[in-house]
Amino acid sequence: MSFQGYLNNIEAKTGKTADDFKKLAEAKGFTKNGQLTAQTKAGDIVKWLKDDFELGHGHAMAIYALLKGIKKEGDQ
Repeated sequence: MSFQGYLNNIEAKTGKTADDFKKLAEAKGFTKNGQLTAQTKAGDIVKWLKDDFELGHGHAMAIYALLKGIKKEGDQ
């Protein structure tokens, strides 16, 4: 599955877009000015997404990659 496919599935499941997750991460203090904070770890993001949105590990890691800037919307 492509990265964009992961994001599409996440939106279908949660009703939240990639931009929504960026805003939510900022509100929770995981990011500041669009960048992950130094103390935010992948496990923090995964736990949040599993607990609050019932995402699986792979989908949660896709959001982490998005927040970290490793991947962006439209990537294959």
